[in-house]
Amino acid sequence: MTGITKDMTIGDILRSNPQVAPVLMEAGMHCLGCPASQGESLEEAAMVHGISIDDLMAAIEAY
Repeated sequence: MTGITKDMTIGDILRSNPQVAPVLMEAGMHCLGCPASQGESLEEAAMVHGISIDDLMAAIEAY
């Protein structure tokens, strides 16, 4: 994926790379359009959902 970092918000990621949505959904992030996704970084969202940010970044890169 182009330029996705763990510091980006989910909203920013989806605006620039909408094709990553299935990866996030598979990881358990089912509320991609909720208000928190606009202000929460990918790393923060991973922590809240009990997901390893390193594993999530690897899944995004593999996609």
